[in-house]
Amino acid sequence: MKNRVVITGIGAITPIGIGKDAFWNALLEGKSGIDKITRFDATEYTAQVAGEVHDFDPTEYIDKKESKRMDRCTQFAVAATKLAFEDSKMDLDREDRDRIGVIIGTGIGGIETLHNQYTTLFDKGPGRVSPFFIPMMIGNMAAGQTSIIFKLNGPSSCVVTACATGTNSIGDAFKLIQHGEAEVMVAGGTEACISPAAVAGFCSMKALCSDYNNEPQKASRPFDKKRSGFVMGEGAGVVILESLEHALERGAYIYAEVVGYGSNSDAYHITSPSPGGVQAAKCMEKALKDANLKPEQIDYINAHGTSTHLNDLTETAAIKSLFGKHAYELSVSSIKSMTGHLLGAAGGIECIATALTIDNNIMPPTINYTEPDEELDLDYVPNQAREKVVNVALSNSLGFGGHNACLILKKYVK
Repeated sequence: MKNRVVITGIGAITPIGIGKDAFWNALLEGKSGIDKITRFDATEYTAQVAGEVHDFDPTEYIDKKESKRMDRCTQFAVAATKLAFEDSKMDLDREDRDRIGVIIGTGIGGIETLHNQYTTLFDKGPGRVSPFFIPMMIGNMAAGQTSIIFKLNGPSSCVVTACATGTNSIGDAFKLIQHGEAEVMVAGGTEACISPAAVAGFCSMKALCSDYNNEPQKASRPFDKKRSGFVMGEGAGVVILESLEHALERGAYIYAEVVGYGSNSDAYHITSPSPGGVQAAKCMEKALKDANLKPEQIDYINAHGTSTHLNDLTETAAIKSLFGKHAYELSVSSIKSMTGHLLGAAGGIECIATALTIDNNIMPPTINYTEPDEELDLDYVPNQAREKVVNVALSNSLGFGGHNACLILKKYVK
């Protein structure tokens, strides 16, 4: 018998709000977190907008001395974990910490630290490079520091699957609990990539939207005919997963049950999705099979929905291919229209949004949807949140390198 797995705690650090309530309320209001880049001078960049996290003070969550030894992406992860544990009302002093693990991934890792230390190396020489450079930069430190700070001795690892990272992290953690390898898992993704080198790299790929530098809040427009590239975002999304037995034993509030997980590869191209979304459809199908559900039981899809021409076209094609007639009866939306694309953290905050959708029976909108594309003809919940009883929902993540990941969440029923 496999253990049932539920979500009992939520930690969100996002461009539209810090904490579960601020994040969720902003989603329902259709609030955009996209604005001009302030973390560096982006005047000479073709894309000059991003979803930055404002009013984040790491010392509210982490000892001041320790916070200085962490890259911003690790700070986000630790802060989101603290918020998630607080939300779960779990008393760690009463728990078996050998049975609590961490899987927090990142797509890029400590790139801000990398940039700063290379500047120091070139300007001042090797003797001035920080002794904390390497442990601040390497991607696994989000999970490592989280394990250390909260004294969690269970399985600890870091997933790096580009934009599918957060979803793979939660899916892998789900499987560990399901098969009895852990009782509680801290899982999700983190990213702090609004730095000169990262933005320059994406600009050179022509992947970023550069058409709305003077109208930042209109830049991210998934599924809209005028979409022209994604908008970078930063932040972290972390959930507390527990076996149902453990959650009930301590009287935890349950947001949703995790019932299915699928993961596969396009094996096609380093950045472009495979034509027709064949493997993305198979990934969703794997998640449905894992959950023992039929396609027509899905009420809502939290789409990857990046606002690039190819992604939105491919994901829509994949949904239509798998769901057939039911594709026109379910609803689809992309919160990236508000948050931007948080890369390795995207799947984390989108899992949170999906759980809250199920818990509240309200679907967040796809904002900036003003001109339908003839090839994209599904219900994308345009511009305004909508009430709907959502019993089962699916969350997609599709990453560079061909990584596809899908989670299925369900209303908890005894």
